[in-house]
Amino acid sequence: MPTYISLIRYTQKGMETIKDGANRVEAAKKAFKAFGGELKQFYLTMGQYDAIVISEGPDDETAAKLALAIGSLGNIRTETMRVFTEDEFRRIIAGLP
Repeated sequence: MPTYISLIRYTQKGMETIKDGANRVEAAKKAFKAFGGELKQFYLTMGQYDAIVISEGPDDETAAKLALAIGSLGNIRTETMRVFTEDEFRRIIAGLP
């Protein structure tokens, strides 16, 4: 399954209800499963982003749906990237001319 990294920033609404954050992470895990994916890791971070999520999903369309569905709740803004494992990287560069 493709892997994704989502960079997360809390909105004002998300910060005002930050104590509900652990429940929201659990809800996100359930949403990922419902869409056929998995939220693999959640990290609280310091700096430009407030959190990072590493997830897997069946395809890019599903990852986009998840990002939009979770973002539409108004607690976070996300920036999601498709990432490639080392094995995938090696396969990609092996096919270069």
